[in-house]
Amino acid sequence: MSRSGEFCPRCGDEIPERAGERPSAADQRDPDSVLCDACYFEEFDLVDAPDRIEVRVCSRCGAVHKGNRWVDVGAEDYTDVAVDQVSEALGVHIDAQSVAWQVAPEQVDKNTIRMHAEFSGVIRETPVTEEVVVPVKISRQTCERCGKIAGGSFASVVQVRGDGRNPTDEELERAETIAEEYIAAREDTGDRNAFITETSTVDEGLNMKISTTQMGHGIAKRITAQLGGSYTDSKRLISEDEDGQRLYRVTYAVRLPRYRQGEVIDPEDGDGPVLVRSVQGNLKGVRLATGAAYEASFEDGEAPDATRLGFREDGEETTLVAVEDAHAVQVLDPETFESVTVPRPEYLDTDADTVTVLKSRSGLHVLPERDDDE
Repeated sequence: MSRSGEFCPRCGDEIPERAGERPSAADQRDPDSVLCDACYFEEFDLVDAPDRIEVRVCSRCGAVHKGNRWVDVGAEDYTDVAVDQVSEALGVHIDAQSVAWQVAPEQVDKNTIRMHAEFSGVIRETPVTEEVVVPVKISRQTCERCGKIAGGSFASVVQVRGDGRNPTDEELERAETIAEEYIAAREDTGDRNAFITETSTVDEGLNMKISTTQMGHGIAKRITAQLGGSYTDSKRLISEDEDGQRLYRVTYAVRLPRYRQGEVIDPEDGDGPVLVRSVQGNLKGVRLATGAAYEASFEDGEAPDATRLGFREDGEETTLVAVEDAHAVQVLDPETFESVTVPRPEYLDTDADTVTVLKSRSGLHVLPERDDDE
């Protein structure tokens, strides 16, 4: 190695000239760049590591605080989180080349992880290695979202009721599931403002306290889309924020359809009972006397005034005795076992041995076979 003619300002030894090496702009700004290798490496640190790292974890939902916000990571073991935090906090010397590193976590206790990180690189054509140990403390706290839930915070209420009736248990369970699925979908997008604070069943139906007005509106919209009916909204002033902005709480009143799919009603228009097949929009069904399609008129709104006669589930299987003509058949009355003449709807299979009938105040009527949607 040839002589450079330069001397180390610290120890006075002459600095050998390294082949092909010329001072860079960074070297000129770095006062240690003029030191010989011995003096340079005497105080050289390949890695700049913090003495300790704290990872803030929500003890309720498991979210991790990163930067200035809480992030859902879905982890029960926070080792991977600790590795990521340490990786972000470590700094490698700017002049190091061919840097490689590996980390080995050591679980000390439930809230402490000791991270053993080993680095290797090349500085001044010299291979160097360094090992650092960084303790990671898991600090269990309560995130803003869980704090709001625990404090009963909500901005909207979704009330599920029936039009002229109480909703069934099945309808209430379905409405609650629709709400939970919608909130879960919003959470999957990273929306931490999406949550249900409280769900309660009352005699008239279901009440749900929802985090935001947007979430409440989305739930009401989806319940009516899947179960039928309609909803209205009303808002009430509850307070003002520190900037004087008015804060409102919005109630979304969901009204499930007056009649249910599978219910038999008599619109009392002279054409006989109707089996309800759809409650989406205007009520739709089929006439039990003829098999003709039925749809509530625009003047009737979503559902007409009608007499409730029963449900498809109330139907009983009985014997088809005879076909009288194009409009009538004979069946056995399931209660008296007498042969009775009843209307012959288009959907009746005259080759069948048995049929399902419903007996009500409007008489005895043959029910159609179930559709796939029922």
